[in-house]
Amino acid sequence: MSHTLSVARPLSARALPGVTLVLAVLAATAGCQADRPHGIAPEAYSRWSEYLGDPGRSHFSTLAQIDTSNVATLEVAWEYASGGLLPGTETQIQHNPLIVDSVLYGVNASLALFAVDARTGRELWTVTPGTDEPAWYGRSRGLMRWVSPDGRDSRIYFGAGSFLHAVDPATGLLDPAFGDSGRIDLRRDLGRDPERLSVSMNTPGAVFEDRLIVGSTVDEGPGAAPGYIRAYHARTGALVWTFRTIPLPGEPGHETWPADAWTYTGGANSWAGMALDPSRGLVFVGTGSAAFDYYGGDRAGDLLYANSLLALDARTGRLVWHQQFVRHDIWDRDLPAPPNLVMVERNGRRIPAVAQITKDAHVWVFDRETGEPLFPIEEFDVPPSKLLGERAATKQRFPTLPEPFSRQVLTADDLLRPGFPAYDRPDSPTVGERFAGVTSAGQFVPLDTLGVVIFPGLDGGGEWGGAAVDPQRGRLYVNASEMAWILRLGRTNPELDPTAAIFGLSCARCHGGSSVFSAAAPPLAGVKDRLSADSTARVIRFGRNAMPAHPELTDGEIAGLVAFLRGEEAVVDTTKPKSARPTLPYAITGFERFLDAASKPVVKPPWGTLTSIDLNTGERRWQVPLGDDDDIDDARWPVTGTENYGGPVVTAGGLVFIAATRDEKIRAFHERTGELLWEAPLPAGGYATPATYEVGGRQYLVIACGGGKMGTASGDRYVAFALPE
Repeated sequence: MSHTLSVARPLSARALPGVTLVLAVLAATAGCQADRPHGIAPEAYSRWSEYLGDPGRSHFSTLAQIDTSNVATLEVAWEYASGGLLPGTETQIQHNPLIVDSVLYGVNASLALFAVDARTGRELWTVTPGTDEPAWYGRSRGLMRWVSPDGRDSRIYFGAGSFLHAVDPATGLLDPAFGDSGRIDLRRDLGRDPERLSVSMNTPGAVFEDRLIVGSTVDEGPGAAPGYIRAYHARTGALVWTFRTIPLPGEPGHETWPADAWTYTGGANSWAGMALDPSRGLVFVGTGSAAFDYYGGDRAGDLLYANSLLALDARTGRLVWHQQFVRHDIWDRDLPAPPNLVMVERNGRRIPAVAQITKDAHVWVFDRETGEPLFPIEEFDVPPSKLLGERAATKQRFPTLPEPFSRQVLTADDLLRPGFPAYDRPDSPTVGERFAGVTSAGQFVPLDTLGVVIFPGLDGGGEWGGAAVDPQRGRLYVNASEMAWILRLGRTNPELDPTAAIFGLSCARCHGGSSVFSAAAPPLAGVKDRLSADSTARVIRFGRNAMPAHPELTDGEIAGLVAFLRGEEAVVDTTKPKSARPTLPYAITGFERFLDAASKPVVKPPWGTLTSIDLNTGERRWQVPLGDDDDIDDARWPVTGTENYGGPVVTAGGLVFIAATRDEKIRAFHERTGELLWEAPLPAGGYATPATYEVGGRQYLVIACGGGKMGTASGDRYVAFALPE
């Protein structure tokens, strides 16, 4: 293990300053519910010692030193250059840090863990475990923290590559008692050859008693790993329980899959995180689609427990209740963010609830104990698929309230008109002609070979940044992108063109339908000028940054892909073994944001929004544009909004803080009205969720400024703001 360590100091067990005052405020304003019915201790909301603030993933803080009257005076308190930038690559930092006593823990762009003084940003230590690995891939959106029952010992856990690491927070050293010399291999315990699986953990799970409950990120093409939910012992790393999201024969839900699907199908994984009700011992887990994302001819059925919200017994993994959001998903409609635990009022009764946002911009709200919907759910018919072998579900469903927080159908009236900057080009089809050539009819239109508009887009709507809630008042705050995408499939011919088939199934869902277009990942055009053939093969095999590893591909398949990307003739070595992964009759041939000739969204602004919803009634309180495109000078849209990634934070000071936008700023909005009260530029895009904490009687707001998305430059800084001293 390579390890760099600067001066470190032991952590004290003292409480954060101001906790007594904060608890008094909470008791006076919110009734200071005991663990029941709320389920989470009130003091959790005054700290930021868990991912997104507390076990219920509320993004909420009772701190109120910064409020609506003084937020405009915020200034930079400190900056920390975390490092980890990789020349020639688009690195990102999507991390929401933890603050324990006066120490802030975070991760940089290369997945090195660090600790800094939360008052000054002075580095205490930094460590990069596992640098003997070929490469790190994935993101780290947050950390897990376990504390012994007597409070004298603690550990921090974070995922990097295929491993979950246990670290002593005082030193950054791996705990040798955990797993194999301080880490466990997440590819194991899945019932398949671990050497052929791509598994990582980008988002932290939940810590309950001595259990680490985790989900996983898996390759979503054919041959993907199954996305089982697992619990490990916090001290030893031993596997405690497993909930199989692709049920085995004899298990409930198995009848909704092909009989042998458990042997070859993957996905149905929880990559976006989970919420915990410690009082009830329940963990709430959202899952994604089965693999392959966009064609399900080999996985007929409704497919429980994919695309579902699961309530599991945190001690045993027993299923308490479930709700499925999408049947037989062929649109990659994963549940994109952790659920939020919240109290809602209905007919004078306080109900412990769980709310889940979706990529299609709905908010589903359920009774936390029973799983009963708190707003009516409407079922409707959907059209059949035109693709050979595909059997789309005949019915889908949506909640009737709250109303969607993004537009649901892209119509001709929603398109911008010529006269907008570079709307069309004379040497290519117009936006109107392109729109006329595809199907745009709202949600759940089965994919075809001509093209289907996905709106909200494949990244949402709601995305991994998630929503914030005021857990006692029942208010939800969610940011969204208003971006249309076009997705089309095409027939594959693995015998005549095996490399094109592999590209369409393994690469195109991130890089686009050709090796030139970049949909959501670094462009592949000119890759031979940036990487050698050997380096390209290494990245494909082991992954790097956001790109997952592809150990399921054979050496011959990787060699063919390398030649394909370099514009060289691919020579298939027929003496080498073929891949054991399933072959499918369709792959992606088109996968793109629907943009005009100036690379702007074709839909009328706003292109990004921030919305407040009252979960007690389902009523929308306000919606405002989020972000602004300075290239647009049009009186119709003085504020355009922008595509955005990352989530909000809401505070008892009456503020909603959020960065997330392409214009690389952080903002504060009035929690009750949506009025913009403050904004400040960042050194790089803040595509992460902020954290707020108090040390030494001073409240801070900190954001990871990693950039690297939507064409913006990468960065390595964490920036903390505070009121002037």
